[in-house]
Amino acid sequence: MKPGPLFIRSASILLAILVCTWDASSAQPYELNDPAKLPPLPPATPEKLPRWRGFNLVEKFQLNDNKPFSEQDFRIISRLGFNFVRLPMDYRIWIMNGDWSRINEQALREIDQAVAFGEKYHIHVCLNFHRAPGYTVASPPESRSVWKDEEAQRVCALHWATFARRYKGIPNERLSFDLFNEPANIDAQTYARVVGIMVEAVRREDSNRLVIVDGLSWGNKPCPELIPLHVAQATRGYNPMQVSHFRASWMHGSDSFIPAWPLLTVSSLLCGTDKPEWQSPLVLEGTFPAGTKLEFVVGTVSAHARLKVMAGDEAVFEKTFVSGPQSTEGEKVVFEPKYQIYQNVFGQKQTVTLTHPASRIAFSNEEGDWLTLGSLAIQPGGSDRVFPLPMTPEWGKKQQTVNFDPNRVAQPWKGIDPIDKDWLWQHQIVPWKALEGQGVGVMVGEWGAYNKTPAEVTLRWMEDSLANFKKAGWGWALWNFRGSFGILDSDRADVTYENYEGHKLDRRMLELLQRY
Repeated sequence: MKPGPLFIRSASILLAILVCTWDASSAQPYELNDPAKLPPLPPATPEKLPRWRGFNLVEKFQLNDNKPFSEQDFRIISRLGFNFVRLPMDYRIWIMNGDWSRINEQALREIDQAVAFGEKYHIHVCLNFHRAPGYTVASPPESRSVWKDEEAQRVCALHWATFARRYKGIPNERLSFDLFNEPANIDAQTYARVVGIMVEAVRREDSNRLVIVDGLSWGNKPCPELIPLHVAQATRGYNPMQVSHFRASWMHGSDSFIPAWPLLTVSSLLCGTDKPEWQSPLVLEGTFPAGTKLEFVVGTVSAHARLKVMAGDEAVFEKTFVSGPQSTEGEKVVFEPKYQIYQNVFGQKQTVTLTHPASRIAFSNEEGDWLTLGSLAIQPGGSDRVFPLPMTPEWGKKQQTVNFDPNRVAQPWKGIDPIDKDWLWQHQIVPWKALEGQGVGVMVGEWGAYNKTPAEVTLRWMEDSLANFKKAGWGWALWNFRGSFGILDSDRADVTYENYEGHKLDRRMLELLQRY
């Protein structure tokens, strides 16, 4: 495709055109911030990224929700002390009549505007193809694969070359390109080969442009195979998913457990006779007087399962749960086409009171496939305190025995390794520090927790994550700014919001981010 005339060739032209951009909602121009009061943006290279801090802005995240970027967002982000935005975008927004090889220059002007806002408010802008020609992590999938199809590779390279020409001359401290969002199920050699095609297309037009590449496995795994391409890499900060994506509608099974932080590596999964290699009881050992209450929630049930609870030698609970299209017991009917079975979410809270003292309580699945315990808590007889046992749905291992002692105030459960700040460091930071040690700049391109995760859990988890990011020396971009993960208009049921320029501000989350 022969490209149309370039709308912008340099940063100076871009700023001259857009410095007095109007906000359509107010029909009033914003005042230009005093540049003397704004710190200069730090230098950025593929070998060393700055410790940027900011947000993902999602105005062009999906074709069916496309809108201009908001100058108010940039102004507020700058005013609150942040200096980075990542713009995840859908390429279908700027193609003509569904033809992915024809680019609509007019549609790109709203991206030009965001780049200009970045200069105006001293904010680094990172342009990302969340949906690239031939690849997306979202639904529906692309009809052709950029990892296999040469035409998809040609078209994707054409798009990145267009962006590289358009923004040539804008310094790297102000602008970077993030090529593909969260590549999934791609081998490292294939990924490096296709990324190499895109990098070559960019550098033919702008040899110095800073390129950032998301890691493998949805951005979670570093890719040393990219080192020869002289690019930086971006990781993610969503682990563990049962905290960050609780009840997220796009995540299957995300409502089958109750999040907590820290978590314990006790599996909420109870396998039945269909999986004999994993069938085993979850055993609680301790002193359980008469009157002790067991409070638990049955989460997801695959096909059918029979849950049995033993206190010593006495069966104190037993019930069969059956998933199907007409099930009336559960919260949600879920059909899993991959396995051709129903895996309904029951969400049923059960309370059992022990009539006799016991030193051993066992939860087992006596038949069927598997079920998850969404939550489990103990209230000892004669006590007002309730002790939840944080769990995580872990596959591929047998259940375990956990010791309970309510006198251990800080952690009444013993015999298990916690998922906590140190766990995050080992699993989320250490592999990427090894990559950084090979001369690759690293940042956290996305992180955050969905608005259904309890606010107190969210803030504890966020602080541990932020402390680790700071210790690592990495920048980060929260998903998102305004919306279900963000500091504005997140619609959390358990947050008291403050009115801020027409938005609902989560002040506690903001102040936590500002501390790091």
